[in-house]
Amino acid sequence: MKRLRLGQKVWLSIGAAIFVTLAFSFLLLNYFYRTVYVKEVERMLIAEGTSLAHDYRGGTVTEAYRRQIEWYDEKSTATILLIDNPRELSACWPFPVYYDALVSGRDRETLLHGKPVIKTGYEKRFDRRVMAVVVPLLDEKRLEGAIYLYMPLADVQEATKRAAAAFWPFAALFAAALLFVGKRMVRQMTEPLQAMEKAAGRMAKGDYGAAISVRTDDEIGRLAQAFNQMADAIAKEDERKREFLANVSHELRTPLSYIKGYSEALLSGLARTKEEEQSHLRLIHRETERMERLVRDLLDLAQLEGQSVPLERAPVAFAQVIEDVMDMYRPIITQKRLTLTCDLDYELIVDGDADRLEQVVRNLLDNAIRYTPEGGAVTVRLSRFSDTEGELVIRDTGKGIPKDQLPLLGQRFFRVDRARTRKEGGTGLGLAIVKQIVALHGGAIQFDSDLGQGTTVSVRLPLVQEEE
Repeated sequence: MKRLRLGQKVWLSIGAAIFVTLAFSFLLLNYFYRTVYVKEVERMLIAEGTSLAHDYRGGTVTEAYRRQIEWYDEKSTATILLIDNPRELSACWPFPVYYDALVSGRDRETLLHGKPVIKTGYEKRFDRRVMAVVVPLLDEKRLEGAIYLYMPLADVQEATKRAAAAFWPFAALFAAALLFVGKRMVRQMTEPLQAMEKAAGRMAKGDYGAAISVRTDDEIGRLAQAFNQMADAIAKEDERKREFLANVSHELRTPLSYIKGYSEALLSGLARTKEEEQSHLRLIHRETERMERLVRDLLDLAQLEGQSVPLERAPVAFAQVIEDVMDMYRPIITQKRLTLTCDLDYELIVDGDADRLEQVVRNLLDNAIRYTPEGGAVTVRLSRFSDTEGELVIRDTGKGIPKDQLPLLGQRFFRVDRARTRKEGGTGLGLAIVKQIVALHGGAIQFDSDLGQGTTVSVRLPLVQEEE
């Protein structure tokens, strides 16, 4: 059985169930038929014997009563005998059965109490089962005789055989039809499973494009649909992994090439002056810092996605966090001659991790300042969005982002302007980290932008609920 396929196991199980059901049905029919028939014969013999015994008036059995019994015997389906000598009940009468008495001593006691004795057994001479009923003829408490009734039960066996002769052909046709339908049902159930097995083998080799057709809406159909969704998710994740590795390689290739080239120039003595040597060292240092930021952001994002660093939630005065971050960027804002407008609600208390929330504000404000040209404006507003959420809005007057690229914001290494971002030192991971932190806080982030009109970022975070 272990080597059989699932379809074969199910088919064999259905076949065995059909066979057992038919056999049990026939045996049950035979059992009930025999039981009902035998009980009916027993009831009929007892009723006839009791009715005839009621006509006995006591004393010696008369010739008229004997003729009455003989007349009734001719009319009845059973054989009826009148025994006027009680001693004959202990003899081998009316036919010997291994020369044992037909009525035993215990049966005699039963007859003396006015109750009939029922005998059923196989008689070798007649080659059939016989049911016999002995009804006592009592004169007060004295046993004067008995009425003996018996009837062969061969009719039951013959009826059973006739029923079997009609039953088994129909049963065979029914079983064949049921097996045919069952085989088709098994095929419908196992075909999606076989398709999933083949698709899983192809997926193991890196082929995720094999979709399984969903034909039903039952458990098998939903399993096939879930398998297709899983295959799509694995394919997307595999693509993201490939893209991630390609992006990391690309991001590291440029600084590594700078570091290698300028370090070889220094080692080869190609720097002619002290100033040129210092310039090479500063470039190497800058690229090293850029690689350090990239590795740090990668580790930070991996920890956030894996939730290996749990949030240390506490009530946070979010306005104060925003103000502290803006103080860090005021020298850059002054240098670029940007107009900074703040509107902060200091009564809003956010339920979150202060360090991670500061990281969100720092990344968003850094992007707004970096991509806003000199003389532009940056607006920061913190207000209540609803009874349970606060909203941080950072708006700039930079070059903006195309509408079709807004859904891509927050993906790892995605840049609207790759050349400009790399020149200014960005890693392409800042917004991905921001989205992950906001999601871990149970919040939401939204981007809105138009080319030439600037960008608006809205962050909604849950507030600490005051106890009533």
